[in-house]
Amino acid sequence: MAEELAAPPLARVGVLEEAIPRYNDAVVKKFCIMAVVWGIVGMLVGVIAAAQLAFPALNFDLPFLSFGRIRPLHTNAVIFAFGGCVLFASIYYSVQRTTRTRLFSDALASITFWGWQLIIVLAALTLPLGVTTGKEYAELEWPIDILIAIVWVILGINFFATLWRRREKHIYVGNWFFMAMIITIAVLHIFNSFELPVSLTKSYSAYAGVQDAMVQWWYGHNAVGFFLTAGFLGIMYYFLPKQAQLPIYSYRLSIIHFWTLVFLYIWAGPHHLLYTALPDWTQTLGMTFSLMLIAPSWGGMVNGIMTLKGAWDKLRTDPILKFMIVAISFYGMSTFEGPMMSIRAVNSLSHYTDWGIGHVHSGALGWVAMISIGALYYMIPRVFAKTEMHSTKLINAHFWLATIGVVVYIVAMWISGIMQGLMWRAVNPDGSLTYTFAESVAAMHPYYVMRLLGGFIFFTGMLVMAYNTIMTGRSAAGRLA
Repeated sequence: MAEELAAPPLARVGVLEEAIPRYNDAVVKKFCIMAVVWGIVGMLVGVIAAAQLAFPALNFDLPFLSFGRIRPLHTNAVIFAFGGCVLFASIYYSVQRTTRTRLFSDALASITFWGWQLIIVLAALTLPLGVTTGKEYAELEWPIDILIAIVWVILGINFFATLWRRREKHIYVGNWFFMAMIITIAVLHIFNSFELPVSLTKSYSAYAGVQDAMVQWWYGHNAVGFFLTAGFLGIMYYFLPKQAQLPIYSYRLSIIHFWTLVFLYIWAGPHHLLYTALPDWTQTLGMTFSLMLIAPSWGGMVNGIMTLKGAWDKLRTDPILKFMIVAISFYGMSTFEGPMMSIRAVNSLSHYTDWGIGHVHSGALGWVAMISIGALYYMIPRVFAKTEMHSTKLINAHFWLATIGVVVYIVAMWISGIMQGLMWRAVNPDGSLTYTFAESVAAMHPYYVMRLLGGFIFFTGMLVMAYNTIMTGRSAAGRLA
């Protein structure tokens, strides 16, 4: 990997000024700050949603606080606001250092920052008001969809132009994952968003029936596959070796991981539509490719964890590495669980239950959030005037809050989900259902309270991170004063 280069005074280096990269870390700093802000907002809304499921009266009979409106607000906030800001920050930070050149355009970088924040604010205003397409992870209406496409294309232009101007002949593997994410998400978003506007706040999908469902889950699963997996694998491949100060375990394995993942993932979406009107061959195709995904996913997990081979003692003293290694472990677990749940026999028990919620959050909190937090802790002190994080002890406290929170959350949902599936399929000797749906809902209550507790613990960790970030910024400001 290309070494990070600072820009020391010319008298100390004896090279031409134009040969020294002067990186644009101002935009990285902005995205890092907003990632922390939106992480708190998104996870707070998630805690409120979890509280409403355990105690329904907490919606206070207010339409904009109803679960059906704040649930998409939560998913959009944590995926696209928090996760998106982390991705923008990580891409802009790492591509400059792996290419040893400044971003192609500071102006385009600034446009992506303000454009992305505008998109998030518009989402936060429209979703609680019930302005939605009703398509999961694609709820935003057509004017915002157009804005998303514009900002995303500008990101792509800036990223690829920076690669074109690189001073390193080699393109590091992390950039390959970012390339795959940028291209694929653009295609997914644009084609899934084909719709007929009937007003400024309402449109209807260009697809209908089974075709609409198939396109939606081609988009939905690959938003997970490329936005939440390929993009954050790019983060792993850059920041893990940098934090460990060790080379990636196997560069050859990383290339195999990349090409097999991007080829297989795109076909797995139909596993969301097993036992539906989707043609059987399409369902089988989705299930088959989902099972094949175990191989590249676990290859990536092994590559990440084995990077610390011979240096496991670093985990005792480095909480940022703890975040990253635990994140990679959750990545391995989630990418085994997902293919297993795509098997028809398992899916007949798990589908529509809380098991799916547990699976999603083991990936979203355990993998995506943990690797994101690790990357943020790496970047924040470096873009705040090359300082150090205010408190390593607080990072360690955050690690344990996050780990305990996600374990409590997903264990509650696993138990709840399997119980739901078993109760729904239980029948009496005469063929009648053993339990009513209301009885299954009542049986879930203790686990919904347990989920609320797990989510609140994880959210508390984000508050700790915010405090640590504020104090780090103050320390940096003091040094510059």
